[in-house]
Amino acid sequence: MSPFSLTEDQIAIRDMAQDFAAETLAPHAARWDEDKHFPIEEMRAAAALGMGGIYIRDDVGGSGLTRLDAALIFEALSTGCPTVAAYISIHNMCAWMIDRYGDDEQRQRFLPKLCTMEHLASYCLTEPGAGSDAAALKTRAVLDGDHYVLDGQKQFISGAGVSDIYVVMARTGEAGPGGISTIVVEKDTPGLSFGANEKKMGWNAQPTRAVIFENCRVPVANRLGPEGIGFKIAMAGLDGGRLNIGACSLGGAQGALDRSLTYARERKAFGSAIADFQALQFKLADMATELEAARSLLWRAAAALDAKTPDATKLCAMAKRIATDTGFEVANHALQIHGGYGYLADYGIEKIVRDLRVHQILEGTNEVMRMIVARGLVGRSKGN
Repeated sequence: MSPFSLTEDQIAIRDMAQDFAAETLAPHAARWDEDKHFPIEEMRAAAALGMGGIYIRDDVGGSGLTRLDAALIFEALSTGCPTVAAYISIHNMCAWMIDRYGDDEQRQRFLPKLCTMEHLASYCLTEPGAGSDAAALKTRAVLDGDHYVLDGQKQFISGAGVSDIYVVMARTGEAGPGGISTIVVEKDTPGLSFGANEKKMGWNAQPTRAVIFENCRVPVANRLGPEGIGFKIAMAGLDGGRLNIGACSLGGAQGALDRSLTYARERKAFGSAIADFQALQFKLADMATELEAARSLLWRAAAALDAKTPDATKLCAMAKRIATDTGFEVANHALQIHGGYGYLADYGIEKIVRDLRVHQILEGTNEVMRMIVARGLVGRSKGN
């Protein structure tokens, strides 16, 4: 692609995902939210179109696409349902970690079923006492022969209790990031259990539970890479995850803007369509402009991550912060444009607002994104 246009293939990929979102996700999104239904079969239908392993190598069934292609897909999917799109993005992040850091045996064992979404995956980093300070995690994996024995708890895990694969960051060594390793824990492993499904503001169409390890024995053969690089693996996964969740914010907000345009043309007040009022026109113009600006930075960061440029991590943090902040603000403005109707579930706007709010928190809070950017600018100070 040129810096300012998409290729014909990228347009086709985006349109494919957009059509899937409109036909398969959007008609059911409100009901899934209300019923707290996790739409596994619909996600497997997405995987059949190549969206279960977007940037996974094709020898294990992946699509072999780029991070920019993924951003286009997740934005398009989120116009139908940000919650479902966000879970598919997490699943893809887990699969990539196995594809990138796993050996050939691990890739062949785990990835074919992940790419079809016959098996679902969850990312397990956050703990009750280790959120933004992820390197302080306490879940421990103690070597015992050819197994690790895991003890500890992970918190706020998407897909927990339903997923088949849990990509777990656990402490195998000393305190700090250098003592962390990445271990794949399979569903039904003795000692693996789950908390209750959390009651949440949004993201109701995917389960969120604690993941609990109690004397949980996992083969050493399930460790990704050598001991001690687990924090590096986790952060590498999050570079792409931040792009994905930013794209999900843009898609949800674009859907809210599109609904606002329709509503503004149809809603009449003081004898005219409210779309005729200049104050509202300026609001809509600002919403569209801010979305386009955030989208441009997200694409720039995706291209940098594909090219493995030295500033890719910083750009991914910038893009995540601006895309998720902008996405929520645009959705909130859309609710205001709808007035009292925006507050009703029937119009779909309040669900978008609820779903997008958490994007400013997960995959690294937006305050942490500012820390990453600042360190890239002025360096790391002592004690930080």
